[in-house]
Amino acid sequence: MVTSEVKLINQGQEDEMEVWGYRPCVWKRLLVGFGAAASGGLLLLLLYWLPEWRVKATCTASPLRDARTLLLRATDEFRQWFRVTVHVMLAPGKRPFDAVPPCAGEGLSNGEGAPSLSTEQGDCCGMFPHNQLVPVHFFSHHSTKYYWSDDTQNFETYKGLEDMKVSCAGIHSELSSGPSKHLQAYRRLFFEENEIAVRVPSLFELLIKEVLNPFYIFQLFSVILWCFESYYYYAMAIVFMSVISIATSLYTIKKQYVMLRNMVAAHSVVRVTVCRGDKELEEAMSTELVPGDVIVIPANGMIMPCDAVLVSGTSIVNESMLTGESVPVTKTALPSSGSEGASTYSTEEHKRYTLFCGTQVIQSRFYTGQLVKAVVVTTGFNTEKGQLVRSILYPKPTDFKLYRDAYLFLLCLVGVAMIGFIYTIVLSIINQVPAKTIIIESLDIITITVPPALPAAMTAGVVYAQRRLKRLGIFCISPQRINMCGQLNLVCFDKTGTLTEDGLDLWGVQRAEHGRFSPAEFDPSKESLVLTPFVVCMASCHSLTNINGELSGDPLDLKMFSVTGWTLEEPTEEETALHNPIMPTVVRPPKHLASEAQQNFTLSETMQLSELSRYEVGIVRQFPFSSALQRMSVVVRRLGEKHMDSYLKGAPEVVAKLCTEDSVPESFGETLEAYTRQGFRVIALAHRQLEPKLSWHRVQNLNRDQIETNMDFLGLIIMQNKLKSESAGVLQDLQRADIRTLMVTGDNMLTAISVARDCGMIRPRDRVIIAEATPPNDVQPASIVWCYTENPDPGTSKDHQLGPSKTKLPPQDFRLEEGLGGGLLDGDAQDFHFAVSGRAFAIITEHFPEIVPKLVLRATVFARMAPDQKTHLVEVLQSVDYIVGMCGDGANDCGALKRAHSGISLSELEASVASPFTSTTANISCVPNLIREGRAALITSFCVFKFMALYSIIQYVSVTLLYSILSNLGDFQFLFIDIAIILLIVFTMSLNPAWRELVPQRPPSGLISGPLLFSVLTQILTCLAFQVLAFLLVRQQAWYHVWTPLSNACNVSAAPGGPSHGANATTGPHDHKNIRNYENTTLFYVSTFQYLAVAIVFSKGKPFRLPSYRNWQFMLACISLYIFLFLILLHPLPAIDSFLEIVCVPQDWRVTLAMIIIANAAVSFVLETLVLDIVLWRMVFSRDAQEVSQASRSPPTAPPQLANDRWASAFLSWLFCRRHRPPKACYKQLTLELRDDPTWPPTPSAVTFANPSQPDLSDPM
Repeated sequence: MVTSEVKLINQGQEDEMEVWGYRPCVWKRLLVGFGAAASGGLLLLLLYWLPEWRVKATCTASPLRDARTLLLRATDEFRQWFRVTVHVMLAPGKRPFDAVPPCAGEGLSNGEGAPSLSTEQGDCCGMFPHNQLVPVHFFSHHSTKYYWSDDTQNFETYKGLEDMKVSCAGIHSELSSGPSKHLQAYRRLFFEENEIAVRVPSLFELLIKEVLNPFYIFQLFSVILWCFESYYYYAMAIVFMSVISIATSLYTIKKQYVMLRNMVAAHSVVRVTVCRGDKELEEAMSTELVPGDVIVIPANGMIMPCDAVLVSGTSIVNESMLTGESVPVTKTALPSSGSEGASTYSTEEHKRYTLFCGTQVIQSRFYTGQLVKAVVVTTGFNTEKGQLVRSILYPKPTDFKLYRDAYLFLLCLVGVAMIGFIYTIVLSIINQVPAKTIIIESLDIITITVPPALPAAMTAGVVYAQRRLKRLGIFCISPQRINMCGQLNLVCFDKTGTLTEDGLDLWGVQRAEHGRFSPAEFDPSKESLVLTPFVVCMASCHSLTNINGELSGDPLDLKMFSVTGWTLEEPTEEETALHNPIMPTVVRPPKHLASEAQQNFTLSETMQLSELSRYEVGIVRQFPFSSALQRMSVVVRRLGEKHMDSYLKGAPEVVAKLCTEDSVPESFGETLEAYTRQGFRVIALAHRQLEPKLSWHRVQNLNRDQIETNMDFLGLIIMQNKLKSESAGVLQDLQRADIRTLMVTGDNMLTAISVARDCGMIRPRDRVIIAEATPPNDVQPASIVWCYTENPDPGTSKDHQLGPSKTKLPPQDFRLEEGLGGGLLDGDAQDFHFAVSGRAFAIITEHFPEIVPKLVLRATVFARMAPDQKTHLVEVLQSVDYIVGMCGDGANDCGALKRAHSGISLSELEASVASPFTSTTANISCVPNLIREGRAALITSFCVFKFMALYSIIQYVSVTLLYSILSNLGDFQFLFIDIAIILLIVFTMSLNPAWRELVPQRPPSGLISGPLLFSVLTQILTCLAFQVLAFLLVRQQAWYHVWTPLSNACNVSAAPGGPSHGANATTGPHDHKNIRNYENTTLFYVSTFQYLAVAIVFSKGKPFRLPSYRNWQFMLACISLYIFLFLILLHPLPAIDSFLEIVCVPQDWRVTLAMIIIANAAVSFVLETLVLDIVLWRMVFSRDAQEVSQASRSPPTAPPQLANDRWASAFLSWLFCRRHRPPKACYKQLTLELRDDPTWPPTPSAVTFANPSQPDLSDPM
């Protein structure tokens, strides 16, 4: 017997899966066919829902290389199963980048009767020996093809050029001329057409998939059963509701598919110019492109149909579709020499040379004899755009405790239903009920217990919240995440454009001359500075470009260039085509300053300045800004000069390291710290005069490391980034609600700390500890130095002004229930915060994995963070059980926005498709609004679920009691309850708007929690008790007898218990269903009022929703139903009684029922509002997480009331087994551990060394 072999595919990646191989088994298939016939098709449905069972039931295990069916299982927390079929194609090679003879690509066949992918027709066997064609096994999953590899004995996917592991120089030397036609056709066998094809399923496909949902199958079963019982009206109502639900769902799904297809299809198929050899060019459709093709980028731009790397020329690209940043980006040719040329090409590392699919090339520049060329890297779904589309087409399930608990609760209801099922069968057998009736009634109890309207009811609150968010300018593409927003306990904020204004204002400049700083100057455009290297650097070191007569580019570059007053001119297409020398972009000083300068200078100086009007600087080469390098540079040449110059700008710390020591002022560190402490954004400039022997063409082949070295430090540009007016208030609201806030930015550390203090993330008295990490070297292991920053608050007490060696922060008390949220501690308490740079974060995660959870527990500022580090930080926070929100402007935050539980983009561009929420308001005021609506939606979901559960149990109790007398509820009674009461109440109780402000307490995250279970169980017992009470009392009444059509209990006062009743009981015709009787009528009255009572007590308002009396639709529905029900109870109407199949009962019994109903409502209200909300919630459920910290802060003596309260809380906690129960969240447990740890936080200037025996881990979790 072959054992099942398991392998991993996509190992280490987000979509990692386990794979097992199987082959079809004839005898197993025959058994399944027999079982399907015997079960009426139910077995096939079960196998459809469970793909792993389907494969194991019809196949036998086999080695992967021989498998015809594969079973896949994701290795993430969802563990989803998939079944795929293995196909075989014939090809002259097994890898797309294998060398094949010239004839191999002619007329290739896929081995399955599909037409040839080659443009030339012919028989493959005639052109290439058939015995040399090899079978290639492959399967497709989620728009990705996996091919069998004999080398790895596993399936692997081919993404594109990166699979060749070719160097940057190798791309220039080996691939820049493009593949031949036959090689292109061969590769197309593996990569197929270059198209991101979003197939819109037909309505029939969607219908079948929707109808085969277990819920609708259960509904179909229920409807068939009700038809057997002649409950036609109720069955028709359920069918009508289901048809509406299915139609709405199909319309929504179809619309989303069409919208996605239209978004992807726009400009996806274009005509391109492809290079064949060094000189040959031909037109082709973009769908024919394969990795390795060389395409020409036209001068007027294009929409990129693939990912391609530039090998010649430059292009200006709008990448807003991918990054959310509308600023055009300059892409330059891939380096062909130096260290970067020798490095292996990677899309991630060389993205500044890569044009991505879906982005718009605005314009490109080419010169005589040299076209702008790009080598195709990836095509189709392997492109960056394709991966984005795939993530939309195949999203991961939403993992939320509410939904997991809902399934568990439904299983409990099924268990209750099975008890009723057995009870009904036993009771019916005892009473000798016919077999048909036993089957129908026992199955009917199951359909009663599981409510058919539950899914629609559960989504109502989310739909209403989505509508309210839309009115607030917040758009949502993932409605399931709205409930998650209600649980957020930590929000990460980007700084620039999110907390602060997007634009920067120039505060001033501080030039460095002869190793010293000059006094600060505030107008760089004045004549004394116009020709200084400092201003020339400001005017030339940028990536600005003219688009339709307007300067476009990075806002920082635009601001720097505009304050100089210089002008920029770019060569036209005709100029670049006519001139053999490279025509550079030229910048010139303002003409009016030239004339003013000439008037103010002496004759000799005027002669020197006579050429000012002809002064111009040509930008020969640009090295674009790199977030990884934190700098950009240019090579320029001044008109008339024999040498070239290089100018550099970037982060001051980076620029200073690239400059000669004597040119950097000694006070550099102090000056930089002084500016950054005040919240200024500081940029450093540097200059270097290049050797005269450098030619134009040689400069084009130099890498930036050769240019950006031995620079002369020019000085600092001080930019002011103002805090948005809304930021401080919003952060204060979040902190007041104990929601923790972090800053994650790419800016300078001290600038970020200053902004964090200004906006209130760090209070004035709080200490900031900067973790400075150093990687290991030959001498010592990796280390962390803990640097305490000075407290800027002049009011700090003397105790806190001690020197670094004399101060040690005391352990802090934390509010565990609110998740270390904003930590509004006592006014005199001094808190501490960690601040970490991107470089330190990378070192700590690699060499100090045990410190990472403790660090992120109190870290508030993360500076100089790269985009992938932001994403990693979100993952680390989630790993310690934080519910993380991320708010960014979309520029470099897409990964973190997508990874967070709730990502909020402040960009309205196409990149918002990567974020669940997009705000049209460009400030963070959307965050509290989203959390408020999330909390309201979450509480609404709890209310609706509890109500639907009670609705099922109440009806279950009624039917079970009536079954004991061989009776049941009538068709129109079911109809009235389900339509007039349940649906009306459910869809109006969900309309409560969110509460006006955020509060510290947070709603429960799941249904399996103390407060919710207590609420549901007490209401169940209450309803059960009062129904049983009414059922027993009615049978004890003096006028009670077995009802017959001739009974008239309303007139019993005249002749109570008279003999005529006995005659009626024996001679009158009986209803064969026994619907009309006193027990049925009594339980109908009591149960209908119970539905309303639990709806009102469950419809909670403050502190997460507005009170129910503010929800006029719900109040109108409840009042109308109460009036109607009391009317038919106390003043019966014959027409209504006949319609609802209720019988007439004496007036005194009606009054008794009214008293029972009022008592029932009072008990429900007391249990829910007084006992649960006031006593238990305050003394048990909200205190268990704070018990330890409160004990540590408790005074020796306490007032009697406080002491009594504490004793009561302790007793109730003991009673509910919640005494000393440790918190479940990892960050809460860690907080308790660190509370009494004397070594945390580390002392000032302490050094922590990595354990050399410990293996380095890149992922702390």
